[in-house]
Order: sequence, then structure tokens, then C-alpha cells
Amino acid sequence: MSETFDLVIIGGGPGGHAAAEHAAGNGARVAIIEKNLWGGTCTHRGCIPTKALLTCSRQYADLKKGKRMGITTGKTSFDFSLIKRHQQQAVNISALGVQRSLKEAGVELKVGEGRIISPHEIQFNSAEGEINSLKTKNIIIAWGSEPLLLPGVKYSERILTSDGLLALEKLPETIAIVGGSAIGLEFATFMAELGVRVTLIELMDQLLPSEDQEVAGFIKQNLTGMGIDVHTATKVGKFRELPDRVLVTASHQAQTFELAAEYTLVCTGRKPTLATDELDQLGIQYDHRGIFVDERQMTNVKGIYAIGDVTGGIMLAHCASHQGKAAASHLYGDSSVTYREEAVPFVVYTHPNVARVGLTEKQSKADGMETEVTRTQYGANIMARVELCGNGFVKALFHNDILVGVTVVGEQACELIAPMSLAVANGMGKKELKKWMIPHPTLSEVLSLL
Repeated sequence: MSETFDLVIIGGGPGGHAAAEHAAGNGARVAIIEKNLWGGTCTHRGCIPTKALLTCSRQYADLKKGKRMGITTGKTSFDFSLIKRHQQQAVNISALGVQRSLKEAGVELKVGEGRIISPHEIQFNSAEGEINSLKTKNIIIAWGSEPLLLPGVKYSERILTSDGLLALEKLPETIAIVGGSAIGLEFATFMAELGVRVTLIELMDQLLPSEDQEVAGFIKQNLTGMGIDVHTATKVGKFRELPDRVLVTASHQAQTFELAAEYTLVCTGRKPTLATDELDQLGIQYDHRGIFVDERQMTNVKGIYAIGDVTGGIMLAHCASHQGKAAASHLYGDSSVTYREEAVPFVVYTHPNVARVGLTEKQSKADGMETEVTRTQYGANIMARVELCGNGFVKALFHNDILVGVTVVGEQACELIAPMSLAVANGMGKKELKKWMIPHPTLSEVLSLL
């Protein structure tokens, strides 16, 4: 049996979801194939479950601020089983929301596996075991990514990837986290706020290696203040698993030491999920970093596109979504949606957050770019003081009076970066920003950059 479509998308994560909706909204007949996890890594193993957990730990930690405001709650406690239930409910709601919005857009949902036979044919193996042929004018690959495993490490019930940690049903007393980028810092924050003794190990000289040193220093100070034992410029050697704990051998400046914890989380990044046999058969160009695409998200094979983590580069859900919209806009719209990496906002959901869009000061110096740096402090903002937001800052970079980068470190940085992303994406400069009126009193007044 054969069906015909304008577009078939393989992968129901953020990129596939956005591409399908956008294409269907422009009149295309669209089918999307997903094995079983609607919403992809973001919904099931990334953004949604981790933010649900961090919301719980944040609420618990914030109870300690009440006393300064004259609020007492007596003895506070938490139930980890209910925290896990909140995590799963968030995942379920997100997955159902993806399916509902796709159906409402008129997209045909297919549960199973899709194998690309040619630029215009996909073999679809349904979850029920049926094999069908899907004819299509265009194909979008949205296979996603998977944890990047350290060579020589035997992963187990105690030596975990982020997927394994999210599956834990019991909160440990101690944990060692290898990796000081976003994933490691977010899990460290969650664990520490619930009272777990956390050791954090990072190979590079600073946490968040791609950010400015002052950002990394700020976050390190906050994590240390939460009781986290932070080791930077530290190389991990061997992992030795015992029945009740993991021993981690590490070295710093030629000195070797051993750490013990109930569990070890190894979060050293993710890699594209590549069906290399299909790519080779079709002649699609790729390397270990991902599938090669042009500015329209098209591969070197006409009619086959790739979006999201599978293309390498910046592996974030909103990047995948925007790439999906860009591909669909090119195919079935007016090509007005484009993807530019310099306009991608980054957020690390530590408490407080780190958020950035565009260049860092470190990057601009490395590129030999002359920039003017302006900054504002949370301490000068009345709402930051009233709401006990603590310290924080906003740093903006201007090149020839054009805003080229903004970093926000502090409470609600994840929300404050949104208008800055709009400004950077549209090439706004001092002339435009001077017209911007921000309501008073608000935390967003820290964005008064001029």
C-alpha cells in the first residue's frame, strides 16, 4: 500500500513538530513519523523533565527567603516521589500537546519507523508491524541526538548519563557530576537545593567554557555557596564501581585524588543520531558532527532536508524549531523565515540563570572586533532588591553602535534575554534602543543599556 504526501518528516521532536505545523499551515499535505516519544529529547529527556525538577527544588529553596519577608512556614520537607510525579506529568502534558497541535494543524501522525529509500520514497514500518511505502515530494530528517559517551567508561546503574539520572526514583545522598556545562550545572543545582552533597568536575579552566570568565566566576561562586564542591581544570581518570558507591580518580595540576559518591553522572555533551547506512546509500554528505546543510536546511541531495540536533552545531530545542520553520518556509512559504546562529539565545537554568545572545566579550576579542561594553547591576534595581533576587548583571556589546551581544546573569535571566534576542536578531542599535520605554518598577529595567 502506498500513500502520497507533499512532505514527510522523520522525527517528532521540536524541529519536526515546527516544520510540520508550518508546512501544513501553508497548505502542504504532511506526514510525520515518530517511533514513540512525541516531543523528542526535549520533552522526554531534556528541557521539560529537567525544568520540572528545577522548579521543585527552586520552590523548596525559596522557602528559606520567607523569614526575611516576615513569613514563617514551620518545618519544611519534600517528598521525592511527588517531585518525580510532577516531572512525569510535565512530560506527559508536553507530549500530548505536541500530538494535539499537529492533529489540529492537519498533519498525519504515524507511529513507527521510517527508512529513506530515495529522495521521494520512505519505507514506513508501523508500530503494528505493517510495512507501507510513503511517496513524497520532499523529506525532512529530524533524527535528533543522543548522549556522547566517554570512551572506556562502562555505564551502569550507578555510572549514569543524563537519561539514567532522570530515571532515578530515589534521591541519593551524594553524587559526583562530570561536566561543567549546562547539563551538569543544572543537575548540580537541582541536587544541591534538595540537600544532596554534590561534587562537580570540569576539565577546562572554568565552568561554562564558552562564556566569559566573569560569568563562569559568578556561577562558580553561587554553586559553591550552595555547598557544591567544584573542581575545575581537573581531568577524570578511572571509574570504579562498588556495590554502594562509585570511586572516581581525578587529577589536578599533577596531583591525583579519589572521590567517592553513591552515583556518578557523566554529562559531556550530546552527538547527532546518524543512520549512516541510509546516508551513505543516498549519498548525503555528513561527518561525525552531523549532516551538512545549506542556509535553507537542504542537504546536498535535492529534496532531502535536515534540521535540529542531527545537523550538529548548536543543539537546542528552539534552534531545531527555528530550523524546521525555515525549511518549511522555503518549501511552502515565502522564505521569510531564516536561521542565523548569531541570533540564537542560550540559557543555563541554574539558580540564578545565565542567558546570552550573540557575542561574548571573549569572542569579540578573539575576532579582533572593537566593541563598546555597557553594563548594569541587579543591585541598582529596586525590584531585584524587593524580591530578594540577589546579585546579577547585564553586559551588552556594541560594535559600530549596533548591539551584537548581551549576557544576563541573575534571577529571571531566561525571561530577560527574550527582548535582547529580538534586538540582536534585527540588528538594532543605540538609535532604536533609545526609543525603548521600560515600565517602572520592574526587574526588566536592568536592560536599560544606554
